[in-house]
Amino acid sequence: MQAHDLTAMLRQPRLLRQEAYIGGAWVDADRRLAVDNPATDAVLGYVPDLGAGEAERAVTAANAALAEWKARPAKERGVILRRWGELLNEHADDLATILTAEQGKPLAEAKGEVGYAAAFLEWFSEEARRVMGEMIAPHQADRRLLVFRQPVGVVAAITPWNFPLAMITRKAGPALAAGCTFVVKPSELTPLSALALAALAEEAGVPPGVFNVVTGDAAAIGEVLTTSELVNKFTFTGSTAVGKMLAAKCMGTVKRVSLELGGNAPFIVFDDADLAEAVKGALASKFRNSGQTCVCANRFLVQEAMVAPFAEALSAAVEGFVVGNGLAGNTDQGPLIARSAADRVGRHVRDALAGGAMLHSGGEQHQAGDRFYAPTVLSAVSPDALLWREETFGPVAAITPFASEGEAIALANRSRAGLAAYVYTADASRQWRTMEQLAYGMVGVNTGLISTEVAPFGGIKESGLGREGSHLGMDDYLNIKLGCLAVQPS
Repeated sequence: MQAHDLTAMLRQPRLLRQEAYIGGAWVDADRRLAVDNPATDAVLGYVPDLGAGEAERAVTAANAALAEWKARPAKERGVILRRWGELLNEHADDLATILTAEQGKPLAEAKGEVGYAAAFLEWFSEEARRVMGEMIAPHQADRRLLVFRQPVGVVAAITPWNFPLAMITRKAGPALAAGCTFVVKPSELTPLSALALAALAEEAGVPPGVFNVVTGDAAAIGEVLTTSELVNKFTFTGSTAVGKMLAAKCMGTVKRVSLELGGNAPFIVFDDADLAEAVKGALASKFRNSGQTCVCANRFLVQEAMVAPFAEALSAAVEGFVVGNGLAGNTDQGPLIARSAADRVGRHVRDALAGGAMLHSGGEQHQAGDRFYAPTVLSAVSPDALLWREETFGPVAAITPFASEGEAIALANRSRAGLAAYVYTADASRQWRTMEQLAYGMVGVNTGLISTEVAPFGGIKESGLGREGSHLGMDDYLNIKLGCLAVQPS
């Protein structure tokens, strides 16, 4: 598939942009990066391969736009954000087509992501007017203490390929609502979604320089975004190893940093759980986006009496999956983002089998292509397996038995990751105990889907810093300032 082929699939071909967006202008370059379809390997188009110079231009443009944007009444900023979100929904079919073409997820999932991305813009359009200060009871009679909440300034972001729309709006929404300006470097694997988002930002009335998209050399652009003195806050979603490195660079200028990093989510099924609901939740958590989500269930802890029925029911469900190109019709599972990702999944499965695991379904590359891996269910997986120790990021459910509640909690917490966890049990007291005892930033009880714009999203331990979404999502984009006023007696 070439760019003209993808254009022909769109109702609004103008959304397929192949230039970066800096200071309100569309920017091209002689050097360009190919963007391909992971389902077919076909080239979809090319985007500019920009570097440090263009990143500095974007930061400068964001800084120049800052004074006017933060001075606007919050209501005005909110109106623009809401219109931006409305445009996403109005063009959901085209945006989903672009997203599926470059990322690979089934079209139905892509449409869901478009709605999710729009929801953050709508939510934070309303939160813009709820940024409030306060007065503190003074410490002495001739003083008055006031607390101001003000925008941090220029925000820089690096976003991942697995949710190329939503991971931008989840950051840009609160940033722009607070009065900040924004520069984003999207993944080089999925830049077309970000550029379509920029086109709609322009149409919604986001002023030049307030929202910028820089495509190209990750290392060179990242160096500028993490070290520039004009950047006041840096936000990143991606791997733990890269997040640590980028955060360390930010400390040279002591930037505000928020990180949403890797997970290794436990999915605990007790023997009193509703089997059908547990399987439904496992399908949603484990196999959505081919297992390529940060909150994806990675370790299935199943109470001994429930292992056989759970493994059988889950295997039956995934064996009915339609695996293939998300643009070619109804599809349940698409490709992995790269051949290396499929190779990693295969290595993890082979390691588990060598350690004594039992294969129930899958366990091999799918015939659809070399970036596809068959949905796989394993049981009797050792806690020493790679599937336990590393984030697999693929369509593999690895089941490990446990005997008691205490053992399940101990095994679940045996990880430096602390993003999401899931529990299935009918016991109300156990629901409360496990929510409290699991060392994770988010816990889903009897549900495999926990993400929503109205709730805080984020982890603890090595899964990150800060929270995104909800009213708490504004906090990372606001500075707190004290005003201490001396009052003369009358």
